[in-house]
Parts: sequence; C-alpha cells; structure tokens
Amino acid sequence: MIAKVNVRIGLEWRFGPEWPGQKCGAKTRSGSPCQRPADKQKGRCRLHGGASIGPKTNEGKAIIAKSNIKHGHYTKDKLAQRKKEAMIAKELRARRKMIEIRLRYAGIIDRWSCSNSLVSAIPAFAVPPELLKCSPISE
Repeated sequence: MIAKVNVRIGLEWRFGPEWPGQKCGAKTRSGSPCQRPADKQKGRCRLHGGASIGPKTNEGKAIIAKSNIKHGHYTKDKLAQRKKEAMIAKELRARRKMIEIRLRYAGIIDRWSCSNSLVSAIPAFAVPPELLKCSPISE
C-alpha cells in the first residue's frame, strides 16, 4: 500500500516480469537482460544510460573532453614530443657507440674496459679530436 501523497515515488520498481511495456534489455553482470522499464527516448533504463543525454553544445563537449583527461601523458602533443626525444636519444647512443669504436680502434681503450658505456675516466687530452668528429644532431 502506498502511504505517500505522491504516487509516482517508486513507480519504476513496481513493474513486474509480466509487464508488457518496453524493457531496458541491457546485458547485466549476471548475463541476463535488464528487466527495468526503458526510457522512451533512449531505450535504456536510468542505470544503463537512459538518464543522461550527454552534452549538446560545443562548450559542453569541451568541458567533458577536458574532464576526461587525467594526466595528459597520451595526448598527441606528448606522444609527438616523446617520439622526438626517443629519436634524439637513439642518435646519441649511435654517436656514443661510434666514438667508443673509434677509441678502441685507436687503442685508447681496450676491448673489455667498458661494457655498456663510454669510459669517462679517459682524460680529455688523451683523445685526439679527429676521433671524436661526428655529424651534428638533426632536429
């Protein structure tokens, strides 16, 4: 028995399984279709997207797009910047490797003295400048 004056309270929960109207039909977590009454415009109940119609103006869409960005690590600008930095790092590693090969060839460092990086203990005066010539980094 409804004890409130406003009889529309709880109306959407009063529909039973034999209700002939349109049902939501969205797949629930149990795998069965949702039995709640559907919104006439959206065709889904309020739990499955029938309540929100989404932003319609460009200003509203911009607010939604801005609020959906959590950190910005994967925006087009950041991805392009990281790609450019990766190319520069790759070129620097290649130049370092070339310098290391030239120093080994000249006999300034031996084959086993540096495993992953150029030995920084070599004094600057010990390396002839012609061995360190490389092309400039392209940007």
